[in-house]
Amino acid sequence: MKKNLLPTLALALAGFAFVACSSPAKMAKHPEMVTATCAPQVLEVVADVITATYTVSFAEGYFHPRAILDVLPVLVYKGGESVGPVMKLQGEKILDNYRVIPRSGASASQTIQFAYKPGMEASHLELRLTVADKGNLYPFPYPYKIADGANITYKLVSLNGSPAFAPDAYQEIIREQKEAQIMYLVNSSTVRPRELTKAEVREFEQFLADALKDERRDVKNTEIIAYASPEGPTAFNNRLSANRERSAQTAYMNATRRIATGVDLRTVSMGEDWEGFKALVSESNIEDKNLILRVLEMYSDPNVREREIRNMSRVFTTLQDKILPELRRARWIANVDFTNYSSDELLNMVNTQLDLLDEEALLRVGTLLNANDDKIRIYKHAAEKFNSSRGYNNLAVCYLNSNDLASAKAALARAHNQDAHVKNNLGVVAMRESRFDDAYNLFTQAGLTESKYSMGTIDIRNGKYADAAAKLVGEGHHNEALAYLLTNQLDKAAATMKCQCPRASYIRAIIAARKGDKSAWAKEMEAVNANATFKARAETDIEFAKMW
Repeated sequence: MKKNLLPTLALALAGFAFVACSSPAKMAKHPEMVTATCAPQVLEVVADVITATYTVSFAEGYFHPRAILDVLPVLVYKGGESVGPVMKLQGEKILDNYRVIPRSGASASQTIQFAYKPGMEASHLELRLTVADKGNLYPFPYPYKIADGANITYKLVSLNGSPAFAPDAYQEIIREQKEAQIMYLVNSSTVRPRELTKAEVREFEQFLADALKDERRDVKNTEIIAYASPEGPTAFNNRLSANRERSAQTAYMNATRRIATGVDLRTVSMGEDWEGFKALVSESNIEDKNLILRVLEMYSDPNVREREIRNMSRVFTTLQDKILPELRRARWIANVDFTNYSSDELLNMVNTQLDLLDEEALLRVGTLLNANDDKIRIYKHAAEKFNSSRGYNNLAVCYLNSNDLASAKAALARAHNQDAHVKNNLGVVAMRESRFDDAYNLFTQAGLTESKYSMGTIDIRNGKYADAAAKLVGEGHHNEALAYLLTNQLDKAAATMKCQCPRASYIRAIIAARKGDKSAWAKEMEAVNANATFKARAETDIEFAKMW
């Protein structure tokens, strides 16, 4: 029987082809000689667009040389149809400019796109074929269903963006320093009496006395630093500096003996004060000062430096009169730590002494409050009282967190310092206004961690799932888990999803469905079905087709 079957089958196919090719109209009566495929077979929405490539193949002897065939792709969904562009094919004897399908058979492919509309998540893609011959149309008896659709998992992304608070510079401990200088005559280490009655010395003594009485201040130590001006032999100047250290210490002890009991005193001799010399010359308008500075850069040996500078006879006299006398000195320094208001004190002052707080304290208070309305009050006060750019920025963040986009935009417009935080939050505004390209550019300029996370969410929207997964690492938000899901990293997605909100349950349900774990899927669906929005979505979600 096998020997008789093969010739019979060949004869039948040959007869089939003969019938089909006998006239263009006969082509519509033999749709079985046409096959159609699609990639992908399960459609996916990416950036609100469905993209598919279909291929139509024709058997040998099927396509009539004088036929024109229209292939119409149609996406059929609940609520309507969306029609794609017609692909026109022609036989070998047609003189139009369509793609030619020879008598011997061939395939033709075309990529199409459909703008997403609600309802397309439950849809299918079909091809409707029609033969044209001498003004007559012969539609095929049925369409070719080539794909189901459409996967909208990426739409679980949250496109709110990540606002960024500008940090405060509030110091819990403030280092305070008070200084007085004892000046000496050339080559002398004797403290002249008038040096101890100068205003700056009296102010130093008073500062030290007040600090020792103040409960919020802690005198960490006092210092005496002695110098010699860089003129004359180095060895002599080193001894002179050491002698000034001792005389300055004696004078300090006599001046503070009643107030500085128990305060740690540290003394040091610095020798020739070349650093001070360089600083004073740089700040001066001395002729040839640049030449002097170059000498300091070129030579490190102090003796060579002094020799080269003395050789500049026209300026050395000026140095002797204006620069060198300022370097014959010893410095008295008091280092004090001021303990600023604690968090509890700041919170207590919010309702009673708000006007006593400076800009940094107000910005710190904003971080200590929980209620968004309370934060708005504090940041608004800081912004308006101090024209604080950071205050306006943080006020905008609070408005963004309460979905008050108009107020957020108004606050950001008053932030005069367009720093990274302001740019980030302008990006969040653009993102919420669906100006995604503008938002991405602003996030790129800002360069904050929050900016990177927001860029990752835009990458999800744009179908750049691998890029999104890289940017969202560490975010801990469902967007990070979604990026892993979209790149089929199911275990990482499951491990990242920590919260128990409906959106997280929905993502976990998709993970379970992709793994074929019906028990885990059913468990997550209990939480999903408790939310009306997600329940309605799940009923038509192609991710759950096999589970249902």
